[in-house]
Amino acid sequence: MDAAILDATRELLARDGYAGLTMDAVAERAGIGKAAIYRRHGTKQEMVFAAAIHEPELPGRPDTGSLVGDLTALVQEIVDHLTSPAASAAVLGLLADVAPDSALAVRFRERFVSRELADIESVLDRAVTRGELPPPPARPDASTVHALVAGPVFALLYLQRTPPNGLAERLAPVVATALTATRSPGG
Repeated sequence: MDAAILDATRELLARDGYAGLTMDAVAERAGIGKAAIYRRHGTKQEMVFAAAIHEPELPGRPDTGSLVGDLTALVQEIVDHLTSPAASAAVLGLLADVAPDSALAVRFRERFVSRELADIESVLDRAVTRGELPPPPARPDASTVHALVAGPVFALLYLQRTPPNGLAERLAPVVATALTATRSPGG
């Protein structure tokens, strides 16, 4: 049922766009009742984010052996998520709905962003273990790194309309350089 809901949402987003998507249409396309959707997703926005961007649980991030490699893999995953047909149809409308609603923004942070931050924490912790970054409190925090990665990807894809090919390979070294530049001399 979970897959049916997310698949129906993706199909309808690609066909009708974010503004045209309704819970009734998703329920009909998935062949289930709306109550089943609301048991899994508290709001339309949560359902859309799970279908178009990523589900609440993220798979473990593999260790590539370097900070640049880990960041490249992370940026590529974000690019892949944000360039799907469903995401392209949903992202701007979704942000417009979430931004002014503080309760919804809190729910998004708890359900989705906290997972993204935990994922970045693991990347940063591995970099500390490898000696690429200093340990806390000097290590960059996950929220800042999240902004350094997600912000430029969003700007390049949605504002500048930059083609996604090679974006991860161009952006990750810049972010890694910024992160490692914060190291103190001799450390």
